[in-house]
Amino acid sequence: MTIDQTRQPVLHSTELYVSAAEALASVLPTTRTLAARIHTGVRDWSLLGGAGETVTATFVGELSADVAVHIDGSLLAGTEGMDASLVSIADVLRPAFEAATGVLGTGVLSPATAATAEALLDDHETVVFALEAEGTIAGWFGLRIRDHAGRDATVAETRETGNDVGSRLGRINNVEMALTVEIGRTRMAVRDVLNLEPGAVVELDRSAGAPADVLLNGRLIAHGEVVVMDQDYGIRITQILDVAEGLG
Repeated sequence: MTIDQTRQPVLHSTELYVSAAEALASVLPTTRTLAARIHTGVRDWSLLGGAGETVTATFVGELSADVAVHIDGSLLAGTEGMDASLVSIADVLRPAFEAATGVLGTGVLSPATAATAEALLDDHETVVFALEAEGTIAGWFGLRIRDHAGRDATVAETRETGNDVGSRLGRINNVEMALTVEIGRTRMAVRDVLNLEPGAVVELDRSAGAPADVLLNGRLIAHGEVVVMDQDYGIRITQILDVAEGLG
């Protein structure tokens, strides 16, 4: 299957797409160094595809985007004999997706999932990069940045009328969002995760008694302390962060 891709996307500068692709390539845990080269002209998926698995994700934020990576699994370091029930290719590629979408500004990245990306790749607004290792195509990266012209116009109108953040949020009062309480984080090598056993203690990056973070759809909005209510855990809010700052 071939698709004529001579018409270039005009939503954003080429530099933005290139920065995202380079950030992704630099983080991919491959046994060989990958270079991201923008693909122009006719797209031949039989050449760009090859062996491997396609993983997709969605980013929503200052700029929203759809992203997809197809990579030859044999190039991913440490995945030989990996138990897919514990760690999937999507888990392995998650840091690379975070690096790529990080150049788009503040936002929330959806879980990465193994899926086909034909509709994304066939869209003229999707920019595709060949991921090359020593001159050989090892996979590809696709990025489609969504047009926020309508959203930007709404924001501009809101600013002109002097409405504050609270009144804007009033339009989505009935929308349910994920509220998460986080008591700490740590980073571990996959081998250490696989070696975990019942009774193991994982040290977090926060001291005992430190406030827990309250996150709304992944964004920090408050601090609090963990309490027990009728044998269930709860969170007592101790500090509300500035709403305008939190919405960025």
